[in-house]
Amino acid sequence: MSDESDESLADRVEQWMVGQMPIIQMHGGTSVVREADPETGEVVVELGGTCSGCGISNITADNIRRDLIMDFEEVDNVTVRTASSGDNGASTVEGGRGGELKHETESANHF
Repeated sequence: MSDESDESLADRVEQWMVGQMPIIQMHGGTSVVREADPETGEVVVELGGTCSGCGISNITADNIRRDLIMDFEEVDNVTVRTASSGDNGASTVEGGRGGELKHETESANHF
């Protein structure tokens, strides 16, 4: 184990998220590191709050993926989820649509 093991990978990724992605919190979003395994290089981050249903959350997710892989040598694969199943407690509304503010400009593509 390396000297960095005093702080878990999950803790370091959490701190990184706060430092690198303050825009998430500034816009009422939340981020939670659900999984961070230095053995497999897998990291799972979940975005909630106003990130749910946000039109640019996919861009934010792409930036998080790219930057985590670049900034942490033990990270090989990053999954970023936006809460859609209503399973992250108070930061989603019943039905999993996220907060009351919806900034959708296009119709959903499921018809």
